[in-house]
Amino acid sequence: MDAETINAYDREPGAFAQEWHEQPAPTDLQARVRQFFTPGPTADIGCGSGRDTAWLNDNGFPATGYDPSSGLLAQARQRYPALTFHQSALPHLDGIADGSFTNVLCETVIMHLDPAELTSSLQRLTEILASGGTLYLTWRVTRDNDRRDEHGRLYAVVDPAVVADALANLDVLLDEELDSASSGKVIRRIVARKG
Repeated sequence: MDAETINAYDREPGAFAQEWHEQPAPTDLQARVRQFFTPGPTADIGCGSGRDTAWLNDNGFPATGYDPSSGLLAQARQRYPALTFHQSALPHLDGIADGSFTNVLCETVIMHLDPAELTSSLQRLTEILASGGTLYLTWRVTRDNDRRDEHGRLYAVVDPAVVADALANLDVLLDEELDSASSGKVIRRIVARKG
């Protein structure tokens, strides 16, 4: 993960958590998860302050949250003390065994990666999936050039062709671009299943 982005989250974790929890519910995400995920262990990669991890657990997908930001993980543990959260980051996802999860959710994370780490990160997401498992992947769409926001967070241009190549061994069930119901930002969403 991009170090400056992690530092931004660690400087103001409470403010970011509050912003996310005050956004409208991500009903588009929830509908697609219900449509494509199957019951079983679920990883929320880039869980932030735990909002989606909690929803997954409440809706039949027992989830563990992973995030590189110690500040955001503290927020998640404070808000959801009964749930499990661990520190781990793409591209390696240290501490997660291959084939561990029936479902992997990676919601608006990969645009915070150095583009040179994109392919290895996507490959790692597929490695932690069990056979027959489902990957839900989104990123915020940035046009033309990588940029940083006022907090210093990286929003890299993600090339859909690179994503497609990295996920070539999975069956793509959904590929769409839309406005997020929660953030209102343009996102690209891919749902794919491991054979």
